[in-house]
Amino acid sequence: MYSKEKSRREFLKTSAAMATGCAISSLRPSTAFAKEPSPLFKISLAEWSFHRALFAGERTQLDFAKTAQEDFGIDVIEYSGHFFKGKAADKEYLKQLRQRSDDCGVRSLLITVDDEGNLGDPDEKVRMQAVDNHRKWMEAGKFLGCESVRVNAHSDDKLPPAEQATLAADGVRRLAEFSDSIGMTVLVENHGGISSDGGWLATVVEKVGLPNCGTLPDFSNFHLSDGKQYDRYRGVAELMPFAKAVSAKSHRFDEAGNETATDYRKMLKIVLDSGFHGYLGIEYEGDQLSEPEGILATKRLLEKVREELA
Repeated sequence: MYSKEKSRREFLKTSAAMATGCAISSLRPSTAFAKEPSPLFKISLAEWSFHRALFAGERTQLDFAKTAQEDFGIDVIEYSGHFFKGKAADKEYLKQLRQRSDDCGVRSLLITVDDEGNLGDPDEKVRMQAVDNHRKWMEAGKFLGCESVRVNAHSDDKLPPAEQATLAADGVRRLAEFSDSIGMTVLVENHGGISSDGGWLATVVEKVGLPNCGTLPDFSNFHLSDGKQYDRYRGVAELMPFAKAVSAKSHRFDEAGNETATDYRKMLKIVLDSGFHGYLGIEYEGDQLSEPEGILATKRLLEKVREELA
């Protein structure tokens, strides 16, 4: 017969072994419940991809969320301010828009805004009016569940670049300060003129110096005011350290499904090397394919390159 002391020692030894085994087991990933790895980046759809049909009245903004989800399998969308038709402050319209997206499980990511004045205007009164003009869009974005509103950092191109940067940063910073009070982010995009100089636009964001101000690099908008083109790969690389969303612009595709103006493999490597893993918004702007076909072609290319890089 075992003594009581021997039995106690063997019980403690067995218990310790079992505890160690459980601890080791708990460290192993469960094959039954293991999560799939997160994608290298996510895909959203920009409303501007339908700009021809929307301007022609063939589509309506109210159906955008449903179209994105049902026709393209995309559940995150980016609105364009051009298609609100003066209803950015219309609560009833915004309620309809929000309800339509909620009904089909689609999330709104951002709104792109144009034609509200130059945030870098040299006339302070005009500059402050531009800031005020953008506030309603920040509030609309908040109501719709967006994270950000994309604005333009335009000034007076007759002024020296450094002075334009200081003026643009002043207007953008004032808007960002207001936006922070309602939990929104301001994004600036390379969008023609001096803003298509990636280094210049990065300087503007650095001058703003607020965490809720960043960039929305566009693969294609590198048309400088003197008719020259800024190198798109250099420009995106300069803007990516501040990026909170990315615009995957597309126009034409070759027989293999590659975009003819932008090397998506090279560009997406630049995006990922910056540490960005957020949303790339499909923005088809070409006329080679119909708008739905162009969106699908861009989506296929993004997914293909994402799989290759993974």
